[in-house]
This record gives sequence, structure tokens and C-alpha cells, in this order.
Amino acid sequence: MSQDRNFDDLAERFRRKVYGGLKGEIRLAVLWRDLEEVVLSQSAPPLRVLDVGAGFSQISIRLAKLGHQVVVNDISERMLAMAREQAEAEGVAERITWHHTPFQKLAEQESGQFDLVLSHAVLEWLAQPRTLIPALGQFLAPGGVLSLTFYNYHSLVYRNLIRGNFNMLNRPEFVADPDSLTPGNPLLPSDVQEWLGEAGLTISLSSGIRVFHDYVTTQRGGNGVPEAVIGMELQYSRQEPYLWLGRYIHHICHSLDKPTD
Repeated sequence: MSQDRNFDDLAERFRRKVYGGLKGEIRLAVLWRDLEEVVLSQSAPPLRVLDVGAGFSQISIRLAKLGHQVVVNDISERMLAMAREQAEAEGVAERITWHHTPFQKLAEQESGQFDLVLSHAVLEWLAQPRTLIPALGQFLAPGGVLSLTFYNYHSLVYRNLIRGNFNMLNRPEFVADPDSLTPGNPLLPSDVQEWLGEAGLTISLSSGIRVFHDYVTTQRGGNGVPEAVIGMELQYSRQEPYLWLGRYIHHICHSLDKPTD
């Protein structure tokens, strides 16, 4: 990728194809379960929350409804407008601070530190993904938490093996269709773990997002029941080896700096 991906041209399609169906429901279910268990259950509101590359801001809107102080940022003006429409419908738009800017320039508009920083499905759309994690780290308060998801390279390979797309796998490098919703920079979990360590962050919890749903070619039995699929995705999302087959990996990371007394 030569530049960071802006979703202005694909916002409607993205909402319909991902969050208009079970894929999005699974993603949100895993993310919310993890955040509830590790962050929200241990902290009373208001937390100061920053959502970088927020897209439709579903998690941020939900946090704002719980009384947390939320700041949202995205490069896509269209996605932010759609997110704000939803926030207005849920009565929290005025309780959210909205920034339309590349993450590289966010510090020019937003100062201070945050208890929780969210960045979900952003890394894989960047021309230089390695630069995102240190940029996020500068906004973390001592002892703060980063919630990070990324598109899993191993899942991309495995799915194409199952489907017999061997020619694509034999290419020197993966090139995504620019008009598709397939991210252009699938990431190795080992690389992301290295970048987190370099930024002084330690992983306290990992989950796979859609560890089996996207591999199903013929729906049988429980795979035809959305509630059952979500339940099984949640059940296996943290179990080895299934979590590393997730289309996305979710890491909850803590700053190595301890909160001051």
C-alpha cells in the first residue's frame, strides 16, 4: 500500500457487508466481552477514552452511553458523519468529541492522556503500520489500556488454502483488490507483538475474532443459527490453537508504567 486507506468511497458498502450481518455482530461481541472483563468491570466511569480510526464508532457510542468521556477520530469524513448520525439517534453525540484527521496529526488537535485507547481494524489499512502503535502509546496514561485489533495474515493464508486459491498464495506478495474490503496489509501476530513490546506495552489478553465463521462454506446444524454461532465464537475465541485462526486478533495491552499515587 502506498498510502493509508480512506473509506469515504466504501463506507456504505462496509456498513452493509460487515456490520449489516453476522460478521460485525461477532466482532462487536468479542470486543465488548473482552473490554467488559478486563477494563470496564475494574473501573468506575468516567474513563477517558480515545478511539483512533473509529469508523462507525459502535464501541465508543456504547461507552459514551455508560457515562465515559469519549474522543473519536477517523480519516474518513463519511464514516464519521454516519457515526455521528448514530450517536445522535442514541442521544450521546454531544457527549463525544469528534476529530476528522489522520492519526499522524491527531496530537495537534488532542492533548492529554487516556485511560483506554481503542484502535480496531486500523493497522492493516496503513501504508506504514509499524508507526501506529507508538503514536497510540503517546496518548496512554500511566497504567492505561490499549485495545488493538488487526487483520491476521495466518487467517488469510488458511482461508485461501481451504478454497484452493493456490495461485494467489504463490505470488511474491499479497496484493488486495483496491475496490474490495480485504485489507491490503495483513499482519503477522509476531510482528505486532514485537511492535507492542517496543512501545512499552505488554499483552494481558488475546482473542481471535471469527475463529471459524469465515471458513464455513456450507452451513449445517448450528451454523445456521446466528445466536449459536456467536456463542461458539465467544467460547473458542481464547482457546489455543483456535484464537490464532481468527480473521482478526484482539489484544488488550497494558502500559508498563504504573499509575502514580
